[in-house]
Amino acid sequence: MTDKSAVRELRLVVTADDYDAALHFYRDVLGLTERGAFASEDGRVTILEAGRATLELTDPNHAAFIDDVEVGRRVAGHVRVAFQVDDSTATTAKLAAAGAEVIAEPTRTPWNSLNSRLEAPGALQLTLFTELDG
Repeated sequence: MTDKSAVRELRLVVTADDYDAALHFYRDVLGLTERGAFASEDGRVTILEAGRATLELTDPNHAAFIDDVEVGRRVAGHVRVAFQVDDSTATTAKLAAAGAEVIAEPTRTPWNSLNSRLEAPGALQLTLFTELDG
């Protein structure tokens, strides 16, 4: 094993039935920067910058623990997308106003972050988290 990873980028690809609504939500409301947009004869794709990417792997028991902390019950499927934001409370309200369903308002976690949970366009469940000091 070397210090240099063979992987240069993590790209999460989401197929959204309402492409325009999903693009508006993630680019215009959440504020992800557009890196590129491409079209085929019958379709479109837009690549959005989402900051630094990590892959978080969890077993079912810990996934249930995270859901219990953030929501109070098991709600996530096998994929959940988490975005670190400067203000999870304000961003939760902003995304809710744009049509996301708030599953759980921001809650302080045992790992010292303020996390909320939303159901968003593209059939994605989102965690918004803000790291807290101290």
